[in-house]
Amino acid sequence: MRLLTPPDIRRLSADAGVRPTKQLGQNFVHDAGTVRKIVREAEVVPGDVVLEVGPGLGSLTLGLLEAGAHVIAVEIDDVMAPLLPRTIAEFAPEAADHLAVLHADALTITGPDMLPAPASLQPDGAPASLDAASGLPSAEVEQDSTLEVSTVESCSDSGMAAGVAAEGSAEATVAAGVVRLAPTKLVANLPYNVATPVLLTLLEVLPSLESVLVMVQAEVADRIAEPPGSRTYGIPSAKAAWYASAGRAGTISRAVFWPVPNVDSALVRLTRREPPATTASREEVFAVVDAAFAQRRKTLRAALADWAGSAPAAEEALRVAGVDPQRRGETLGIDEFAKIAEAR
Repeated sequence: MRLLTPPDIRRLSADAGVRPTKQLGQNFVHDAGTVRKIVREAEVVPGDVVLEVGPGLGSLTLGLLEAGAHVIAVEIDDVMAPLLPRTIAEFAPEAADHLAVLHADALTITGPDMLPAPASLQPDGAPASLDAASGLPSAEVEQDSTLEVSTVESCSDSGMAAGVAAEGSAEATVAAGVVRLAPTKLVANLPYNVATPVLLTLLEVLPSLESVLVMVQAEVADRIAEPPGSRTYGIPSAKAAWYASAGRAGTISRAVFWPVPNVDSALVRLTRREPPATTASREEVFAVVDAAFAQRRKTLRAALADWAGSAPAAEEALRVAGVDPQRRGETLGIDEFAKIAEAR
């Protein structure tokens, strides 16, 4: 197995007629050292079930496979999705059945039941790539059951080996002959134009995700990872804190991408934690967050007036929650937002 080099990236792109598009935020990593740094920072170990969004030509995919992970790659691009398995077959044939590809927009994922498992975890003969339009492989297998399996250690055994011990375990279902497995890690070079909504969506619909390491635009990394009271703390920071603790995990040079982007990049690490203890729903808490930051310069009493129905009603809710009405939204942590939502 070897990772992609700059000549490999250009050849694969030329052969497939691929031209990176700004609309999809496509910038391909061509530096093996950077790929291995990302995998190392993500603490990927053999047997991990890893979700990758926007794999592109497969630079990071190969790094994850090199570390022994089972990879579920979600690719929206009509050319890239079918190209990825061929690239892996060329550069890492011994790990090809550790990869499953879902041709879909990551924002349309509604749960783990949409995600296929790699072929090493599939019943004999079942394909490991799906199209989101149907949710089914091209050749349907008459099978429909539910089971629990352990994540297998190696892709050398074909088919499903129930009860095989591994470093981690996962709950899987089999429908139409396709095993669907919930990933425990998200490791990705996220398309910069949709990084925040993709991250928040996946944290919500895939509760199995225990840890996240994503490469995003440096400015976006700050907005996700900064604590209350900082200049860049805002809606993404507060909402991400509902699901996980977050922090920056390093910077990435522009020089490792093709084409070279106009922005700097950074790694963000998130570790799943329990949401705040509150009787308010996530939607109710996020509504308070949105209202508080809609008018960032205003005090909470004024900013939450529309949300509460009036400024006096907002002040009353704030006082019940134990929050000073003269504070501003950027000073509140997610626990305080939850208390306000509960006090309404």
